[in-house]
Amino acid sequence: MKIAHKLIALFIFSPMLIIQVCAGQDNNTFTNPILEDGADPYVLLHEDGYYYFMATRGNRLDLWRSSELTQLETVTPKTIWSPPEKGPNSCCIWAPEIHHIEGKWYVYYTASDTVDEGDHSRGVFVLENENKNPIDGQWIDKGRVNTQYSGIDGSVFQFADRLYFLYSPYVNDHSDIAIATMKNPWTLNEDESILVVPKYEWEKTDDRSILEGPMFLEGPKDEVFIVYSGGACWDDNYSLGMLAAKKEADFLQADSWTRFEKPVFKMSKENKVYGPGHHGFTTSKDRRANWLIFHAKSKPEVGCSKRSSRLQRFNWDKDGRPNFGIPWSLDRVIQKP
Repeated sequence: MKIAHKLIALFIFSPMLIIQVCAGQDNNTFTNPILEDGADPYVLLHEDGYYYFMATRGNRLDLWRSSELTQLETVTPKTIWSPPEKGPNSCCIWAPEIHHIEGKWYVYYTASDTVDEGDHSRGVFVLENENKNPIDGQWIDKGRVNTQYSGIDGSVFQFADRLYFLYSPYVNDHSDIAIATMKNPWTLNEDESILVVPKYEWEKTDDRSILEGPMFLEGPKDEVFIVYSGGACWDDNYSLGMLAAKKEADFLQADSWTRFEKPVFKMSKENKVYGPGHHGFTTSKDRRANWLIFHAKSKPEVGCSKRSSRLQRFNWDKDGRPNFGIPWSLDRVIQKP
């Protein structure tokens, strides 16, 4: 009887607690999305123990700093940069990424010119911050990356003491995946090369054939990977594709990379996940668990709107290649990183 009385009192005075328990959630679990308005998410787990997160805002660059990646909705981001009224980076601020390179912070973002907006004027731009905490300090505009083509979705990675740049160039009527080495964090060497162009039907739409959002991932064995988005954000079939290369290979050579014919992560009608893509990778703080962050939509045929940031764990298969599985339902209760 005493137990019954306690349960009745708990229900009367703490109805939200009852709802939470019934849903199977506690302080060690979460449900997606981690950010409702979260297109093109990117996250970096830094050595200071904080997750630094960015997503497309269109008219500014916002930066989140959180000890828990699953608590982004409770964190107030800081606007670290707003575009000028005119100029080559004055509008359409997309797909920002934050990186820590040789003791300094860099943000790479896509922008266009407000008086000449369009794919022909899009480029990747860089900001630099010397402060230990990127939330503070001054962000210096380092200008536009000297890519061969107009393009979007710049990303960098370091491997074997070399700094590389990836992006999605606009070439004729399609978008590709290109790579180059870097002289410094804002300047490319003259060795840019295109690795792949749209080839498979799932990489094509009626409007344009698109490969974009390339992201580097190092495997636990003898391979590295470039995971990219194929299709378009307005298409429910937007999916992730993958390239693999040996760690000792020349990454600038297209024939160093093996291309996977089918998507490695795609729409799940059963789980009501549409257009999963434009992703990033991170780990738990102990570096033992690997996590995929991506955006997706909960309803079909809504174009590029209503993209939310989601997080789910992935594993490695016996060959040391990533196994992303299928997109999880928003009803799934997940153990926190």
